[in-house]
Amino acid sequence: MRWSSVGGVVLALAVLLLGTVLVFQAFDRNSNSASDTIRPFVITMGPVWALTIWAVTVVLRKSRP
Repeated sequence: MRWSSVGGVVLALAVLLLGTVLVFQAFDRNSNSASDTIRPFVITMGPVWALTIWAVTVVLRKSRP
């Protein structure tokens, strides 16, 4: 595992976290109830975070001999 890959993962997760907050704010801006915000947010960001977790495990996996 290289430190550059760890640094890249940390940077990518920081950008994703910022993007997650911005997406939540966008959904919350025009909503009338909590379900108008939470349901579309989870439907949108759930797959993004699942794909991100999978990608991080692939990138940081130790190479097998």
